[in-house]
Amino acid sequence: MYIMLEPNFFNAVLILFVILISYVTWLRLRKPLEYRRISSHVPSITKNLWSEILFSCTMAMKHPKDLLPFFKEIIQNNGPVVHFNISGRSYVIINDPDDIKVLLSSTAYIKKGPEYEMLKPWLNDGLLLSSGLKWQNRRKLLTNTFHFKTLDMYNPAVNKHAKVFVKKLLDACTDNKEIFITEYVTLCSLDIICETIMGTEMNAQKGKSTQYVYSIKSACKSVIDRIFKFWLWNDLVYRISESGRSFFKSIKVLHEFTNNIIKYKQSKNYENQKVQPKSKPEKNQAKSFLDLLLNVLNENPDQITIKDIQEEVDTFLFEGHDTSSISMIMTILLLGMHQDIQDNAREELYNIFGDSDRDATMEDLNAMRYLDAVIKESLRLYPSVPSFTRELNTTLQLKNYSIPPMTTMVIVPYILHRNEDIYPKPDDFIPERFFDEENKSKFIFGYIPFSAGARNCIGQKYAMNQMKTVISTILRNAKIVSSGCKEDIKISMQLLIRIESIPKVTFHKL
Repeated sequence: MYIMLEPNFFNAVLILFVILISYVTWLRLRKPLEYRRISSHVPSITKNLWSEILFSCTMAMKHPKDLLPFFKEIIQNNGPVVHFNISGRSYVIINDPDDIKVLLSSTAYIKKGPEYEMLKPWLNDGLLLSSGLKWQNRRKLLTNTFHFKTLDMYNPAVNKHAKVFVKKLLDACTDNKEIFITEYVTLCSLDIICETIMGTEMNAQKGKSTQYVYSIKSACKSVIDRIFKFWLWNDLVYRISESGRSFFKSIKVLHEFTNNIIKYKQSKNYENQKVQPKSKPEKNQAKSFLDLLLNVLNENPDQITIKDIQEEVDTFLFEGHDTSSISMIMTILLLGMHQDIQDNAREELYNIFGDSDRDATMEDLNAMRYLDAVIKESLRLYPSVPSFTRELNTTLQLKNYSIPPMTTMVIVPYILHRNEDIYPKPDDFIPERFFDEENKSKFIFGYIPFSAGARNCIGQKYAMNQMKTVISTILRNAKIVSSGCKEDIKISMQLLIRIESIPKVTFHKL
């Protein structure tokens, strides 16, 4: 039976290979001549059809944990500007801050790369994925929801969940027990993001909303499968694949969750207006991101719709909880490995709070200059978003090369942040480098954990405040001890950095 099936299997593989070659050839030939000749004047690792097919297959077979070292080697071997094709698509990686500045500082290049289209069924056309006039209008509208006065309203919720988090850690570490912190941090971050963005209690740290937590993880994994496996780029193939079925099942859960809360909030607001139609909200009354958007809908219905609100809430739930979680995990681990740095951060906090256990205020957060540098250095070593792309609509003129339209530009902050010309001893954890005034000009486009330019992260101040509040609450109540070293931290390149393995940690009550 095995011998009889073998020729059929071989024929199937051969047919698929021929289809791939034909498809790639067709894509190459339909592109403008300038686009097809890019490899003749830009350092390229796919100079012909055969090398493109081999590279496409190599990328598809790579495990996510091997991708960052793979791209790092490509840049080391070819320089800061490198071209390659994957299944008919043209990509150029840039790793020079001057070239990155040209790309990111211009509003002409704000369109995300084609990989982001794979998030459309989940996030639709929200701020992360939209472009052109819609993006500009939406960005302007949403900027007001991250005003410093709004951020101040979020503080009580962040402090509340941070205190629950620390209690959970200390309880788990009774009798000096060591724990893996990933799940604890993720659940804390979900509680914070859900209350501040949605205005509702998720109670993830109390063991609830487990289906939502699982669905987010599953959806992210499915998308990364699709990005790096070119045969899943086709919508039909993806929908019938195991990865695609898992993705659509997950986003159904996520959409139902946000949709139900939006409906509940709408009905609650409607009831309040019926009872007290002329009453004005108190000045300091806490409002969530969703509340603010619903207010815009009520007051200016021509600016936003319920569909717009849902896609923005889905976007910020996705972007907000995971990015902050990863950064907090890495910061906690690094502080546990560097007791001297942890002591310096705790001394700063003592100067701010003394022995008080009061909540951290905005004024307190602004005074945490050393902790700010600690978190920034953690983000340098482990940027939550390890790479991102832009698709060119017009020619991009770099220092040494002209890149034609229809090219996807790739920036990998994880590799950029290890540039020795910008960061001496790039693999070392040195928060003090962010106090050096001479470094500030280097860091403008050489340090981009939140991207940079016109399309930088709109929620970066929100994220930094959240991380400062949580980390400072830990340091005010516990000593962190990591059982391993930085070499024990293993990560993979997915939509966000994903943790493959980390050392255990213990928390000792002060």
